[in-house]
Amino acid sequence: MLALIAGAILMSSPDQALARASNPMLTRWAKDLDPDIPLPEHPRPNLVRSTPWVSLNGRWDAAIVEADGTSAWSGKIVVPFPIQSALSGVTKPLLPSQTLVYKKTLDLSGLPAGHRWALHFGAVDWEATVLVNGKEVGRHTGGYDPFTFMLDGVEAKRGVELEVRVKDPVDAPIPRGKQILNPHGIFYTAVSGIWQSVWLEQVPDRHVTGLRLIPSVSGDKASLSVRAYTDKNTAAKDMTIRIKDGERVVAEKSGLDPRAVASLDVPNAKLWSPDSPFLYGVEIIVGNDRITSYAGMRSVGMQRNAEGHVTALTLNGKPLFQLGPLDQGWWPDGLYTAPTDEALAFDIEVTKKMGFNMIRKHVKVEPARWYYHADRLGILVWQDMPSFFDHVPSGGGDSKTHHYTTWAQQNYFKELRAMVDAFWNHPSIVCWVPFNEGWGQHDTPSVAAWMKAYDPSRLINSVSGWTDEEVGDFHDIHVYPGPAMPPVSDRASILGEYGGLGYAVKGHLWQEDGNWGYRSYADARSLEEAYADLCERLLILKGRGLAAGVYTQTTDVEIEINGLLTYDRAVEKIPLDRLAAMNRAVIEGSLHLDTLVPVSDTQGLEWSYTTTKPGDDWMQPAFDASGWSKGPGVLGTSETPGVNVRTIWNTPEIWARRSFEVATLGNRDELRLFVYHDEDAEVYVNGVLAATLPGYVTDYRLIRLNADALAALRPGRNVVAVHCKQTRGGQAVDVGLIRIRK
Repeated sequence: MLALIAGAILMSSPDQALARASNPMLTRWAKDLDPDIPLPEHPRPNLVRSTPWVSLNGRWDAAIVEADGTSAWSGKIVVPFPIQSALSGVTKPLLPSQTLVYKKTLDLSGLPAGHRWALHFGAVDWEATVLVNGKEVGRHTGGYDPFTFMLDGVEAKRGVELEVRVKDPVDAPIPRGKQILNPHGIFYTAVSGIWQSVWLEQVPDRHVTGLRLIPSVSGDKASLSVRAYTDKNTAAKDMTIRIKDGERVVAEKSGLDPRAVASLDVPNAKLWSPDSPFLYGVEIIVGNDRITSYAGMRSVGMQRNAEGHVTALTLNGKPLFQLGPLDQGWWPDGLYTAPTDEALAFDIEVTKKMGFNMIRKHVKVEPARWYYHADRLGILVWQDMPSFFDHVPSGGGDSKTHHYTTWAQQNYFKELRAMVDAFWNHPSIVCWVPFNEGWGQHDTPSVAAWMKAYDPSRLINSVSGWTDEEVGDFHDIHVYPGPAMPPVSDRASILGEYGGLGYAVKGHLWQEDGNWGYRSYADARSLEEAYADLCERLLILKGRGLAAGVYTQTTDVEIEINGLLTYDRAVEKIPLDRLAAMNRAVIEGSLHLDTLVPVSDTQGLEWSYTTTKPGDDWMQPAFDASGWSKGPGVLGTSETPGVNVRTIWNTPEIWARRSFEVATLGNRDELRLFVYHDEDAEVYVNGVLAATLPGYVTDYRLIRLNADALAALRPGRNVVAVHCKQTRGGQAVDVGLIRIRK
């Protein structure tokens, strides 16, 4: 058995108790945290070996050291919680000029012959130098990827001192997601130091250091490619691979060279999906090293129509609309680190209860156990690369206006590749997202091409939002609150962020004042109604070719109140059963849209219009508009986003009308106005007010006609009229008529 020399006290120290008590918010899992044995579960479920291992999580001695060597603070810290977090027991910042020093005493006695010690770190933000008995054994940079140092040459005895020195240049151009030294808006408290599990493992002298498992599914055939990496590259053909369904072996090969890729057919394969997340066991023996892993058999792709346009994303060859929340992965008490493994799994479990089938893991990488839970519970994951920047992004086009040093770009690529290598084997990950909203974006075509060549088994969303460079598998836009969609093309049409509906739940806020949402609501009922409206409109966009949508967001984060849950995960802002019903209706439903009266966006249909107030009967079918100006729609200004303006309207008001013919009306309850308005608009049908539309939109919206307007419609000639007002910014107006068939 391995053992630690434990010098920790069973009760929390006064400093640690104060750190928790002074924190603005704790989750319910904080009470379950044992500071001596936090997060005790095996940190790497998809590569577990038969030899013993021991968690090094718990209380360590720590100090913050200034550049001149003087101590700014010393005490105990609970690993693996960031020093800024309440659960670390410290809640202190770490400045770029300072060094955070961890120390712990180990017992390395009792190592069997032919074995070595492997020291594993899940993640340390950002630069870690590891020393044993004062001698450096390794150095690692990168805040999100796991790393291992072999303790060769260290005398096997009790009383071995482990030291980890950490520096974190937070605001430098390194991948850091949404961390910032001075948090505000959509940027949060910085995270420094050890923030994932640390563990010690006995390994055979020659052992497996990594795996690459690649499922292949085509029709009724399935196979799994396996590549094992070892620390000592020999020609020995001593690898055995078994694929198991429970205890039953379904495929096996022996006498393999671990330096080569082995492919095993999986007969009658059980395919992995969110509805059926079946995982095969994988056993691999290389010499004396025996490890277990798992694999999900699944394929991802895109479905095209006869014109070559992508109309859907596919899973296992079948179209599937992917809908999920933007998941930041932040905790009020642990910041980057969930308090317990139960808490880590909770966010995925509740996302499934919400009726979603996907999560976009936003500019953060999680511990391996998070992806294990995603694999076993069944959720699709779009994995973002943590963004890098040396200034806080203020808007779109950052990649066009800011240039990064060669070092920053090379370091980004190093950490990008490390992320892909570390999490390659998780079937839940179906898409890589290298850039978000232009933050640190550079050389996008080359990055996208490299990722597609390096991992052709997944889809590549080259940049989510704003600065599309027409590469990768997706054309992704962000619209708040939306929804909206880019045009259908030879890439998938994706709404990478929308929603952001805010609701501040008193008693569950990071701070009482100064909170914000993209659009805020005063009560839960108003929030639910707004969400239902988004879902109805999203389903319509799905009918037009939208392939996926990402709602902002799973939980509140610090002063952001856009979450479907409060930051402490204590309050469901919309009851889960009703939320799930709305989301499943989008994923599973379908609408067919028949155009009765086309909009002018694509066809430039002629409108009669005036910018001078006309008579009161201007909307009536018999009104004489022969003296009005005429021009093709859309009417507006050219800088208005989302529409094709052909006739300039740049005055405060416009009155416009045009006639249309309808051969038959059919079921009037299926009819909708199809309207773009910026800003306030009133729409009339045959002189009857059909809809009053306040504010502005960023894409065409389907609007229900009131009962009087529906009754006023008739086969043959009809007249639609619209009055639109404008105060500032872009302006445009256009109206059509659509039939919705379910």
